[in-house]
Amino acid sequence: MSGSTGDATPGAGSPPPLPPALADPGPGAPTAPIALAPLPPDAAHLPARRVEVPDDVVDALRDVCAEVRAAPGELVDASRDWWPLAMTWAAEGRVGQVASVLVRPGAPEEVAAVLARCNRARVPVTVAAGRSGVCGGSVPVHGGVLLDLTGLRGIRDVDATSGVVDVAAGTFGDHLERELRVDHGLTLGHWPQSLALSTVGGWLACRGAGQFSTRYGKIEDMVVGLDAVLASGRSVTTGGHAPAAAGPDLTQVFVGSEGTLGVVTGARLRAWPVPTYERSAAWSFPSFAAGLEACRRVLRRGATPAVLRLYDDVEAKRSFDLGDRHVLLVHDEGDRAVVDGMWSVVEEECAEARSEDPALVAQWLGHRNDVSFLEQLIAEGYLVDTIEVTGRWRDLPRIYERAIAALRGLPDIAAASAHQSHSYPDGACLYFSFGGRPAPDQREARYVEAWDAVTRAVLAEGGSLSHHHGVGLNRSRFVAEALGEGFSVLAALKQQLDPNGILNPGKLGLASPFGAVGWP
Repeated sequence: MSGSTGDATPGAGSPPPLPPALADPGPGAPTAPIALAPLPPDAAHLPARRVEVPDDVVDALRDVCAEVRAAPGELVDASRDWWPLAMTWAAEGRVGQVASVLVRPGAPEEVAAVLARCNRARVPVTVAAGRSGVCGGSVPVHGGVLLDLTGLRGIRDVDATSGVVDVAAGTFGDHLERELRVDHGLTLGHWPQSLALSTVGGWLACRGAGQFSTRYGKIEDMVVGLDAVLASGRSVTTGGHAPAAAGPDLTQVFVGSEGTLGVVTGARLRAWPVPTYERSAAWSFPSFAAGLEACRRVLRRGATPAVLRLYDDVEAKRSFDLGDRHVLLVHDEGDRAVVDGMWSVVEEECAEARSEDPALVAQWLGHRNDVSFLEQLIAEGYLVDTIEVTGRWRDLPRIYERAIAALRGLPDIAAASAHQSHSYPDGACLYFSFGGRPAPDQREARYVEAWDAVTRAVLAEGGSLSHHHGVGLNRSRFVAEALGEGFSVLAALKQQLDPNGILNPGKLGLASPFGAVGWP
Protein backbone atom coordinates (compact mmCIF):
# COMPACT_ATOMS: atom_id res chain seq x y z
CA MET A 1 0.00 0.00 0.00
CA SER A 2 1.15 3.59 -0.50
CA GLY A 3 -0.02 7.16 -0.41
CA SER A 4 -2.96 8.07 1.80
CA THR A 5 -3.73 4.42 2.56
CA GLY A 6 -0.34 4.01 4.24
CA ASP A 7 2.24 1.25 4.17
CA ALA A 8 1.57 -1.97 6.07
CA THR A 9 4.34 -4.15 7.42
CA PRO A 10 4.92 -7.16 5.16
CA GLY A 11 4.74 -10.49 6.88
CA ALA A 12 2.76 -9.09 9.77
CA GLY A 13 2.30 -11.58 12.60
CA SER A 14 5.96 -12.10 13.48
CA PRO A 15 8.05 -9.66 15.53
CA PRO A 16 9.93 -7.14 13.38
CA PRO A 17 13.74 -7.04 13.47
CA LEU A 18 15.37 -4.98 16.15
CA PRO A 19 15.47 -1.25 15.33
CA PRO A 20 19.01 0.06 14.62
CA ALA A 21 19.14 1.80 18.02
CA LEU A 22 18.74 -1.61 19.70
CA ALA A 23 20.76 -3.71 17.28
CA ASP A 24 23.78 -1.55 18.11
CA PRO A 25 23.11 -0.18 21.62
CA GLY A 26 25.11 2.60 23.20
CA PRO A 27 27.76 2.27 25.91
CA GLY A 28 25.34 2.08 28.83
CA ALA A 29 27.23 4.99 30.39
CA PRO A 30 26.95 8.79 30.26
CA THR A 31 27.92 10.37 26.95
CA ALA A 32 29.66 13.76 27.02
CA PRO A 33 27.66 16.37 25.08
CA ILE A 34 30.61 18.31 23.67
CA ALA A 35 34.37 18.48 24.08
CA LEU A 36 35.53 20.87 26.78
CA ALA A 37 37.96 23.63 25.91
CA PRO A 38 40.88 23.97 28.36
CA LEU A 39 39.49 25.07 31.71
CA PRO A 40 40.65 28.36 33.23
CA PRO A 41 41.03 28.63 37.02
CA ASP A 42 37.58 30.22 37.29
CA ALA A 43 35.87 27.53 35.20
CA ALA A 44 32.54 27.70 37.08
CA HIS A 45 30.15 29.97 35.22
CA LEU A 46 27.36 30.17 37.80
CA PRO A 47 27.88 32.64 40.64
CA ALA A 48 26.10 30.56 43.30
CA ARG A 49 27.96 29.75 46.51
CA ARG A 50 29.88 26.50 46.18
CA VAL A 51 29.87 24.07 49.10
CA GLU A 52 32.93 21.92 49.73
CA VAL A 53 32.49 18.53 51.33
CA PRO A 54 34.43 18.28 54.62
CA ASP A 55 37.09 15.56 54.81
CA ASP A 56 35.30 13.73 57.62
CA VAL A 57 32.15 13.55 55.50
CA VAL A 58 34.12 12.23 52.54
CA ASP A 59 35.61 9.55 54.80
CA ALA A 60 32.13 8.65 56.05
CA LEU A 61 30.86 8.38 52.47
CA ARG A 62 33.70 6.00 51.65
CA ASP A 63 32.62 3.86 54.58
CA VAL A 64 29.06 3.44 53.23
CA CYS A 65 29.45 3.59 49.45
CA ALA A 66 31.32 1.38 47.01
CA GLU A 67 32.68 4.23 44.90
CA VAL A 68 33.67 7.76 45.90
CA ARG A 69 35.67 9.83 43.39
CA ALA A 70 37.33 13.22 43.62
CA ALA A 71 39.58 13.41 40.52
CA PRO A 72 39.13 16.92 39.04
CA GLY A 73 38.69 15.77 35.44
CA GLU A 74 36.04 13.23 36.35
CA LEU A 75 34.21 15.76 38.52
CA VAL A 76 34.09 18.31 35.71
CA ASP A 77 32.61 15.85 33.20
CA ALA A 78 30.11 14.47 35.70
CA SER A 79 28.90 17.99 36.56
CA ARG A 80 27.47 18.83 33.13
CA ASP A 81 24.57 17.64 30.99
CA TRP A 82 23.20 18.30 27.49
CA TRP A 83 21.80 21.78 28.25
CA PRO A 84 22.59 23.65 25.00
CA LEU A 85 23.54 26.88 26.78
CA ALA A 86 26.00 24.98 28.98
CA MET A 87 27.41 23.42 25.82
CA THR A 88 28.26 26.92 24.59
CA TRP A 89 29.98 27.53 27.92
CA ALA A 90 31.93 24.29 27.47
CA ALA A 91 33.21 25.49 24.09
CA GLU A 92 34.66 28.46 25.99
CA GLY A 93 36.21 26.29 28.71
CA ARG A 94 33.51 26.80 31.33
CA VAL A 95 30.98 24.65 33.14
CA GLY A 96 27.98 25.65 35.20
CA GLN A 97 29.53 24.42 38.44
CA VAL A 98 31.71 21.52 39.60
CA ALA A 99 30.80 19.03 42.32
CA SER A 100 33.24 18.50 45.17
CA VAL A 101 32.76 14.72 45.30
CA LEU A 102 31.27 12.11 42.98
CA VAL A 103 29.51 9.22 44.72
CA ARG A 104 28.33 6.19 42.75
CA PRO A 105 26.27 3.78 44.91
CA GLY A 106 25.91 0.16 43.92
CA ALA A 107 22.65 -0.53 45.77
CA PRO A 108 19.63 1.39 47.13
CA GLU A 109 20.91 0.82 50.66
CA GLU A 110 24.04 2.78 49.78
CA VAL A 111 21.90 5.62 48.42
CA ALA A 112 20.09 5.74 51.77
CA ALA A 113 23.34 5.79 53.74
CA VAL A 114 24.83 8.55 51.56
CA LEU A 115 21.76 10.76 51.90
CA ALA A 116 21.54 10.24 55.65
CA ARG A 117 25.17 11.29 56.09
CA CYS A 118 24.88 14.32 53.81
CA ASN A 119 21.65 15.38 55.52
CA ARG A 120 23.30 15.38 58.94
CA ALA A 121 26.21 17.42 57.59
CA ARG A 122 23.97 19.83 55.58
CA VAL A 123 25.81 18.98 52.33
CA PRO A 124 23.93 19.57 49.05
CA VAL A 125 23.31 16.50 46.89
CA THR A 126 22.57 16.64 43.17
CA VAL A 127 21.26 13.45 41.57
CA ALA A 128 22.50 12.43 38.12
CA ALA A 129 22.69 9.36 35.90
CA GLY A 130 22.76 9.54 32.10
CA ARG A 131 22.98 13.34 32.31
CA SER A 132 21.04 13.70 29.06
CA GLY A 133 18.80 16.51 30.36
CA VAL A 134 18.67 19.69 28.30
CA CYS A 135 17.64 22.16 31.02
CA GLY A 136 20.58 21.95 33.44
CA GLY A 137 18.73 19.70 35.89
CA SER A 138 21.81 17.71 36.91
CA VAL A 139 24.19 20.67 37.21
CA PRO A 140 25.36 20.83 40.87
CA VAL A 141 24.86 24.58 41.24
CA HIS A 142 26.20 24.55 44.81
CA GLY A 143 28.91 21.92 44.35
CA GLY A 144 28.66 19.39 47.15
CA VAL A 145 28.00 15.74 46.33
CA LEU A 146 27.04 14.51 42.87
CA LEU A 147 25.07 11.29 43.39
CA ASP A 148 25.57 9.18 40.26
CA LEU A 149 22.92 6.45 40.01
CA THR A 150 24.39 4.58 37.03
CA GLY A 151 25.59 1.90 39.45
CA LEU A 152 21.93 0.92 39.98
CA ARG A 153 21.08 -0.92 36.79
CA GLY A 154 19.29 -3.88 35.34
CA ILE A 155 15.87 -5.52 35.26
CA ARG A 156 14.95 -6.88 38.67
CA ASP A 157 11.75 -8.72 37.78
CA VAL A 158 9.42 -9.27 34.83
CA ASP A 159 5.75 -10.13 35.34
CA ALA A 160 4.92 -11.03 31.74
CA THR A 161 1.38 -12.10 32.67
CA SER A 162 0.50 -8.64 33.96
CA GLY A 163 2.92 -6.72 31.77
CA VAL A 164 4.89 -5.12 34.62
CA VAL A 165 8.67 -4.71 34.68
CA ASP A 166 10.68 -3.88 37.80
CA VAL A 167 13.86 -2.03 36.85
CA ALA A 168 16.65 -0.14 38.62
CA ALA A 169 16.74 3.62 38.08
CA GLY A 170 20.22 3.82 36.53
CA THR A 171 19.37 1.49 33.63
CA PHE A 172 19.93 3.04 30.20
CA GLY A 173 16.95 3.08 27.87
CA ASP A 174 18.35 1.21 24.88
CA HIS A 175 19.77 -1.60 27.04
CA LEU A 176 16.45 -1.96 28.86
CA GLU A 177 14.38 -2.02 25.67
CA ARG A 178 16.72 -4.49 23.96
CA GLU A 179 16.62 -6.94 26.87
CA LEU A 180 12.84 -6.69 27.12
CA ARG A 181 12.41 -7.43 23.42
CA VAL A 182 15.02 -10.17 23.06
CA ASP A 183 14.49 -12.03 26.32
CA HIS A 184 10.83 -11.38 27.11
CA GLY A 185 9.03 -10.37 23.91
CA LEU A 186 7.98 -7.09 25.55
CA THR A 187 8.37 -3.37 24.88
CA LEU A 188 7.85 -0.25 26.96
CA GLY A 189 6.98 1.72 23.84
CA HIS A 190 9.07 4.55 25.33
CA TRP A 191 11.27 6.03 22.60
CA PRO A 192 12.77 9.38 23.58
CA GLN A 193 15.31 10.82 21.17
CA SER A 194 17.80 10.37 24.03
CA LEU A 195 17.08 6.62 24.32
CA ALA A 196 20.78 5.65 24.43
CA LEU A 197 21.74 8.66 26.58
CA SER A 198 19.07 8.54 29.27
CA THR A 199 18.02 6.31 32.15
CA VAL A 200 14.79 5.18 33.76
CA GLY A 201 15.36 7.48 36.72
CA GLY A 202 15.88 10.45 34.43
CA TRP A 203 12.65 9.71 32.57
CA LEU A 204 10.76 9.71 35.87
CA ALA A 205 12.53 12.77 37.23
CA CYS A 206 11.39 15.06 34.42
CA ARG A 207 8.15 13.32 33.34
CA GLY A 208 9.70 12.27 30.06
CA ALA A 209 7.91 11.30 26.86
CA GLY A 210 8.85 8.98 24.04
CA GLN A 211 8.07 9.65 20.40
CA PHE A 212 5.29 7.02 20.52
CA SER A 213 3.56 8.55 23.53
CA THR A 214 0.23 9.01 21.75
CA ARG A 215 -0.20 5.22 21.90
CA TYR A 216 1.80 4.24 25.00
CA GLY A 217 1.56 7.39 27.11
CA LYS A 218 4.24 9.43 28.82
CA ILE A 219 6.39 7.93 31.55
CA GLU A 220 3.91 9.05 34.25
CA ASP A 221 1.30 6.91 32.48
CA MET A 222 3.64 3.90 32.39
CA VAL A 223 4.82 3.88 36.01
CA VAL A 224 2.72 1.88 38.44
CA GLY A 225 5.02 2.19 41.45
CA LEU A 226 8.51 3.18 42.48
CA ASP A 227 11.15 3.11 45.19
CA ALA A 228 12.48 6.40 46.54
CA VAL A 229 14.89 7.46 49.25
CA LEU A 230 14.14 10.63 51.21
CA ALA A 231 16.74 13.16 52.31
CA SER A 232 16.84 11.60 55.78
CA GLY A 233 17.76 8.21 54.32
CA ARG A 234 14.29 6.69 54.79
CA SER A 235 13.18 4.44 51.94
CA VAL A 236 9.66 4.57 50.52
CA THR A 237 7.89 2.16 48.17
CA THR A 238 4.79 3.36 46.35
CA GLY A 239 2.07 1.83 44.21
CA GLY A 240 2.65 -1.48 42.47
CA HIS A 241 -1.01 -2.40 41.96
CA ALA A 242 -3.55 -2.05 39.23
CA PRO A 243 -5.44 1.29 39.58
CA ALA A 244 -6.52 1.61 43.20
CA ALA A 245 -8.06 4.10 45.65
CA ALA A 246 -5.88 4.30 48.75
CA GLY A 247 -5.56 8.03 49.14
CA PRO A 248 -3.43 10.31 46.95
CA ASP A 249 -1.16 8.66 44.41
CA LEU A 250 2.21 8.93 46.15
CA THR A 251 4.01 7.66 43.05
CA GLN A 252 3.17 10.89 41.26
CA VAL A 253 4.60 12.97 44.10
CA PHE A 254 8.08 11.87 43.04
CA VAL A 255 7.50 11.68 39.27
CA GLY A 256 8.57 15.04 37.89
CA SER A 257 10.15 16.25 41.14
CA GLU A 258 13.62 16.23 39.51
CA GLY A 259 15.42 14.94 42.59
CA THR A 260 14.17 17.72 44.87
CA LEU A 261 11.80 15.60 46.99
CA GLY A 262 13.54 12.22 46.98
CA VAL A 263 15.87 10.00 44.98
CA VAL A 264 14.15 7.37 42.81
CA THR A 265 16.12 4.11 42.90
CA GLY A 266 13.74 1.78 41.04
CA ALA A 267 10.37 1.58 39.34
CA ARG A 268 7.65 -0.74 38.14
CA LEU A 269 6.70 0.09 34.56
CA ARG A 270 3.96 -1.19 32.23
CA ALA A 271 5.16 -3.20 29.24
CA TRP A 272 3.39 -4.52 26.15
CA PRO A 273 3.89 -7.38 23.70
CA VAL A 274 6.33 -6.49 20.94
CA PRO A 275 4.20 -5.20 18.05
CA THR A 276 3.92 -7.44 15.00
CA TYR A 277 2.18 -5.01 12.66
CA GLU A 278 2.94 -1.46 11.51
CA ARG A 279 1.45 1.16 9.19
CA SER A 280 2.87 4.46 7.99
CA ALA A 281 1.69 7.33 5.82
CA ALA A 282 2.25 11.04 5.21
CA TRP A 283 -0.02 13.92 4.26
CA SER A 284 0.49 17.66 3.81
CA PHE A 285 -1.71 20.66 4.59
CA PRO A 286 -1.85 24.27 3.40
CA SER A 287 -1.47 25.62 6.95
CA PHE A 288 -0.19 24.48 10.34
CA ALA A 289 -3.62 25.13 11.85
CA ALA A 290 -5.26 22.82 9.28
CA GLY A 291 -2.85 20.04 10.21
CA LEU A 292 -3.54 20.57 13.91
CA GLU A 293 -7.25 20.34 13.26
CA ALA A 294 -6.85 16.98 11.50
CA CYS A 295 -4.85 15.66 14.46
CA ARG A 296 -7.47 16.96 16.87
CA ARG A 297 -10.27 15.18 15.05
CA VAL A 298 -8.32 11.90 15.03
CA LEU A 299 -7.76 12.02 18.80
CA ARG A 300 -11.25 13.22 19.65
CA ARG A 301 -12.67 10.22 17.81
CA GLY A 302 -10.67 7.95 20.10
CA ALA A 303 -7.88 6.89 17.74
CA THR A 304 -4.37 6.93 19.24
CA PRO A 305 -1.82 6.11 16.53
CA ALA A 306 1.68 5.95 17.95
CA VAL A 307 2.92 8.94 15.94
CA LEU A 308 1.06 12.02 14.71
CA ARG A 309 3.95 14.35 13.93
CA LEU A 310 3.12 17.63 12.19
CA TYR A 311 5.91 19.86 10.83
CA ASP A 312 5.35 23.50 9.92
CA ASP A 313 6.44 24.65 6.47
CA VAL A 314 9.90 25.75 7.65
CA GLU A 315 10.75 22.39 9.22
CA ALA A 316 9.09 20.41 6.42
CA LYS A 317 11.21 22.22 3.86
CA ARG A 318 14.38 21.75 5.90
CA SER A 319 13.79 18.05 6.60
CA PHE A 320 11.85 16.85 3.56
CA ASP A 321 12.23 19.58 0.88
CA LEU A 322 8.48 19.87 0.39
CA GLY A 323 8.15 23.56 -0.41
CA ASP A 324 5.66 25.57 1.62
CA ARG A 325 3.45 22.66 2.75
CA HIS A 326 2.96 21.57 6.38
CA VAL A 327 3.65 17.83 6.64
CA LEU A 328 2.01 15.24 8.88
CA LEU A 329 3.78 11.92 9.50
CA VAL A 330 1.61 9.10 10.85
CA HIS A 331 2.87 5.77 12.14
CA ASP A 332 1.24 3.07 14.20
CA GLU A 333 2.16 -0.35 15.56
CA GLY A 334 0.55 -3.14 17.54
CA ASP A 335 -2.17 -5.72 17.00
CA ARG A 336 -3.36 -5.71 13.38
CA ALA A 337 -7.06 -5.41 14.21
CA VAL A 338 -6.44 -2.45 16.52
CA VAL A 339 -4.06 -0.67 14.16
CA ASP A 340 -6.35 -1.09 11.14
CA GLY A 341 -9.28 0.25 13.12
CA MET A 342 -7.27 3.31 14.13
CA TRP A 343 -6.04 3.72 10.59
CA SER A 344 -9.51 4.02 9.14
CA VAL A 345 -10.10 7.03 11.40
CA VAL A 346 -6.80 8.64 10.35
CA GLU A 347 -7.58 8.17 6.65
CA GLU A 348 -11.04 9.68 7.00
CA GLU A 349 -9.75 12.75 8.82
CA CYS A 350 -6.92 13.28 6.31
CA ALA A 351 -9.09 12.64 3.24
CA GLU A 352 -8.97 16.30 2.13
CA ALA A 353 -5.19 16.58 2.62
CA ARG A 354 -2.56 15.94 -0.04
CA SER A 355 -1.05 12.47 0.05
CA GLU A 356 2.75 12.37 0.35
CA ASP A 357 5.28 9.57 -0.02
CA PRO A 358 5.09 7.33 3.10
CA ALA A 359 8.85 6.88 2.78
CA LEU A 360 9.05 10.19 4.64
CA VAL A 361 8.10 8.28 7.78
CA ALA A 362 10.87 5.74 7.24
CA GLN A 363 13.29 8.63 6.70
CA TRP A 364 12.31 10.13 10.04
CA LEU A 365 12.39 6.78 11.86
CA GLY A 366 15.91 6.15 10.57
CA HIS A 367 17.31 9.40 11.96
CA ARG A 368 15.11 10.17 14.96
CA ASN A 369 17.75 9.35 17.58
CA ASP A 370 20.58 11.30 15.94
CA VAL A 371 21.70 14.19 18.18
CA SER A 372 25.10 14.81 16.60
CA PHE A 373 23.90 17.99 14.87
CA LEU A 374 23.66 19.81 18.20
CA GLU A 375 27.37 19.51 19.02
CA GLN A 376 28.32 20.43 15.46
CA LEU A 377 26.24 23.62 15.38
CA ILE A 378 27.37 24.80 18.80
CA ALA A 379 31.01 24.07 17.98
CA GLU A 380 30.61 26.29 14.91
CA GLY A 381 29.38 29.18 17.03
CA TYR A 382 25.63 28.86 16.56
CA LEU A 383 23.12 29.41 19.33
CA VAL A 384 20.40 26.73 19.10
CA ASP A 385 17.79 25.17 21.33
CA THR A 386 14.28 23.71 21.45
CA ILE A 387 11.35 24.63 23.68
CA GLU A 388 8.56 22.07 24.11
CA VAL A 389 5.23 23.01 25.66
CA THR A 390 1.64 21.78 25.64
CA GLY A 391 -1.72 23.41 25.15
CA ARG A 392 -5.33 22.54 24.58
CA TRP A 393 -6.43 21.99 20.99
CA ARG A 394 -8.46 25.20 21.25
CA ASP A 395 -5.36 27.23 22.12
CA LEU A 396 -2.65 25.59 20.02
CA PRO A 397 -3.01 27.71 16.85
CA ARG A 398 -2.66 30.93 18.88
CA ILE A 399 0.24 29.52 20.90
CA TYR A 400 2.02 28.61 17.68
CA GLU A 401 1.50 31.97 16.00
CA ARG A 402 2.38 34.05 19.05
CA ALA A 403 5.52 32.09 20.00
CA ILE A 404 6.86 32.04 16.44
CA ALA A 405 6.24 35.78 16.11
CA ALA A 406 8.02 36.36 19.43
CA LEU A 407 11.08 34.46 18.25
CA ARG A 408 11.21 36.13 14.86
CA GLY A 409 11.05 39.55 16.49
CA LEU A 410 14.28 39.01 18.43
CA PRO A 411 17.69 40.25 17.30
CA ASP A 412 20.16 37.62 16.04
CA ILE A 413 17.52 34.86 15.83
CA ALA A 414 17.73 33.79 12.20
CA ALA A 415 15.54 30.66 12.33
CA ALA A 416 12.30 29.94 14.16
CA SER A 417 10.04 26.96 13.52
CA ALA A 418 7.93 24.31 15.21
CA HIS A 419 6.40 20.89 14.95
CA GLN A 420 3.66 19.14 16.87
CA SER A 421 5.31 16.07 18.33
CA HIS A 422 2.89 14.32 20.72
CA SER A 423 -0.92 14.27 20.60
CA TYR A 424 -3.53 13.55 23.27
CA PRO A 425 -7.34 13.71 23.46
CA ASP A 426 -7.32 17.22 25.00
CA GLY A 427 -4.28 18.78 23.34
CA ALA A 428 -0.75 18.31 22.08
CA CYS A 429 2.90 19.24 22.43
CA LEU A 430 4.38 22.01 20.29
CA TYR A 431 8.13 21.77 19.89
CA PHE A 432 9.70 25.13 18.98
CA SER A 433 13.22 25.44 17.58
CA PHE A 434 15.33 28.55 17.25
CA GLY A 435 18.82 29.33 16.03
CA GLY A 436 21.15 32.17 15.23
CA ARG A 437 24.76 33.26 15.32
CA PRO A 438 25.10 36.26 17.63
CA ALA A 439 28.43 37.71 18.61
CA PRO A 440 30.15 35.54 21.26
CA ASP A 441 29.59 38.12 23.99
CA GLN A 442 25.87 38.22 23.16
CA ARG A 443 25.08 34.50 23.05
CA GLU A 444 23.88 34.08 26.61
CA ALA A 445 21.79 37.26 26.56
CA ARG A 446 20.14 36.25 23.28
CA TYR A 447 19.48 32.78 24.67
CA VAL A 448 17.73 34.14 27.76
CA GLU A 449 15.72 36.57 25.61
CA ALA A 450 14.51 33.75 23.36
CA TRP A 451 13.42 31.60 26.29
CA ASP A 452 11.74 34.53 28.00
CA ALA A 453 9.88 35.54 24.83
CA VAL A 454 8.54 32.07 24.02
CA THR A 455 7.66 31.14 27.59
CA ARG A 456 5.79 34.40 28.20
CA ALA A 457 3.89 33.98 24.92
CA VAL A 458 2.93 30.38 25.72
CA LEU A 459 1.84 31.06 29.30
CA ALA A 460 -0.18 34.08 28.17
CA GLU A 461 -2.15 31.86 25.79
CA GLY A 462 -2.87 29.18 28.39
CA GLY A 463 -0.05 26.78 27.50
CA SER A 464 2.12 24.78 29.87
CA LEU A 465 5.69 25.37 30.96
CA SER A 466 7.04 22.05 29.66
CA HIS A 467 5.94 18.78 28.12
CA HIS A 468 8.82 16.36 28.69
CA HIS A 469 12.17 18.14 29.13
CA GLY A 470 11.27 19.25 32.64
CA VAL A 471 12.35 22.38 34.49
CA GLY A 472 15.93 21.97 35.64
CA LEU A 473 17.75 25.26 36.10
CA ASN A 474 16.76 26.85 32.81
CA ARG A 475 13.02 27.02 33.52
CA SER A 476 13.22 27.55 37.29
CA ARG A 477 12.44 31.27 37.05
CA PHE A 478 9.03 30.51 35.52
CA VAL A 479 7.75 27.81 37.89
CA ALA A 480 6.03 30.03 40.45
CA GLU A 481 4.12 31.84 37.70
CA ALA A 482 3.23 28.61 35.91
CA LEU A 483 1.93 26.85 39.06
CA GLY A 484 0.21 29.84 40.65
CA GLU A 485 -1.05 29.04 44.14
CA GLY A 486 0.06 25.45 43.60
CA PHE A 487 3.66 26.57 44.01
CA SER A 488 3.12 27.01 47.76
CA VAL A 489 1.98 23.38 47.92
CA LEU A 490 5.18 22.27 46.18
CA ALA A 491 7.24 24.37 48.60
CA ALA A 492 5.42 22.80 51.55
CA LEU A 493 6.13 19.30 50.22
CA LYS A 494 9.78 20.23 49.87
CA GLN A 495 9.92 21.53 53.44
CA GLN A 496 8.30 18.39 54.82
CA LEU A 497 10.30 15.82 52.85
CA ASP A 498 13.63 17.67 52.76
CA PRO A 499 13.66 20.15 55.68
CA ASN A 500 17.39 20.85 55.35
CA GLY A 501 17.07 21.54 51.64
CA ILE A 502 19.93 19.27 50.55
CA LEU A 503 18.24 17.64 47.54
CA ASN A 504 19.09 19.25 44.20
CA PRO A 505 19.07 22.82 45.54
CA GLY A 506 18.59 25.62 43.04
CA LYS A 507 16.07 23.72 40.92
CA LEU A 508 12.31 24.00 40.31
CA GLY A 509 12.41 27.61 41.53
CA LEU A 510 12.44 26.42 45.15
CA ALA A 511 14.24 28.39 47.86
CA SER A 512 17.66 27.05 48.77
CA PRO A 513 19.41 27.27 52.16
CA PHE A 514 22.69 27.55 50.25
CA GLY A 515 21.78 30.88 48.69
CA ALA A 516 20.52 32.11 45.35
CA VAL A 517 21.66 30.62 42.06
CA GLY A 518 22.24 34.06 40.57
CA TRP A 519 21.23 33.02 37.05
CA PRO A 520 19.99 34.34 34.73
